[in-house]
Amino acid sequence: MRKKKKKKEVEPDLAAAPVVAETAVLLPGDDEAEDLPDLPAPQLPPQPGNGRSSPFAHLTPIITIGNDSKPLAPDSASHPIPALESIPSHLRPSAPPQYNKEGKLKQSYYEKELARLQVELVKLQYWVKEKGLRVVILFEGRDAAGKGGVIKRITEMTSPRIVRVVALGTASDREKTQWWFQRYVAHLPAAGEIVLFDRSWYNRALVEPVMGFCTEEEYREFLRSCPEFERMLVRSGIILLKYWFSVSDEEQERRFQSRIHTPTKRWKLSPMDLESRRRWVEYSKAKDTMFAYTDIKQAPWYVVNADDKNRARLNCITHILSQIPYEDLSPEELELPPREGSKGYIRPPIQEQTFVPEIY
Repeated sequence: MRKKKKKKEVEPDLAAAPVVAETAVLLPGDDEAEDLPDLPAPQLPPQPGNGRSSPFAHLTPIITIGNDSKPLAPDSASHPIPALESIPSHLRPSAPPQYNKEGKLKQSYYEKELARLQVELVKLQYWVKEKGLRVVILFEGRDAAGKGGVIKRITEMTSPRIVRVVALGTASDREKTQWWFQRYVAHLPAAGEIVLFDRSWYNRALVEPVMGFCTEEEYREFLRSCPEFERMLVRSGIILLKYWFSVSDEEQERRFQSRIHTPTKRWKLSPMDLESRRRWVEYSKAKDTMFAYTDIKQAPWYVVNADDKNRARLNCITHILSQIPYEDLSPEELELPPREGSKGYIRPPIQEQTFVPEIY
């Protein structure tokens, strides 16, 4: 009889294996493992020759997903638009929305509703402080999507000691050698605080791979570790909310043009913003991949339709308030005590003080 030859075992090529094989991990406290899509590993494509001069022309994006014939967005069936009934009654509009001829909210209606919601935000901050809650809210989206406008309306009437904004700049040389999440961890809230991240650790999933600021391995490692990092935050007791502001191509261009032609807004534009505009499709791929890996049940992504800034602000603030159950702990009105008398104190002559010129 002829002896059967043993088949030579082939070592699996781990470097070429999809990231999913390393991320679908069932952790204690999870009801079931997350079903992550089986996406191919991103490859480094050749830089397209577009003929445009750009400070980022030498950089190569690392976001490629096959031919990208179909958008890799989460299944809409699993992310239905929530009904109005899911919003508590006290947060629903006080009157039916009123729109102008362009289909956008009337300014008078918007201002009235915003004032009402800002009162609720003040109540929320009292509750967070009293109960020692820790809240983290991430605001992500394309440039000029309206993230800063929502953050400004949230902080307008709240205490900066309770509700604070974190908008980190470019990492220093030292920070670049740290664990990616390290400089963000330093800004996480203590008890009784709400932290609003104007862009966050998701830079590694968006601007960095699109602009070529990180390596392929760093990008793949982020997709592996980010879901586990966020699960860890939630298990520690942090309330984590993630918002993606979605803006159309036409609306982003209109806002960019407005910034170009308005001196007080021009500071909002940078060479990187213009380059990101050129790489619109690459950003779309990056966003879809980011959602596929990080839209987890413990910390899902909430998409805000941001073509109408006023509607986006009201919708986002209402949703934040609906996600954190709270009660009204506003203090009662105070009475001003009578002012004490001078008790013989004589103030120095007013001429000895230096005043600001009264031009107006």
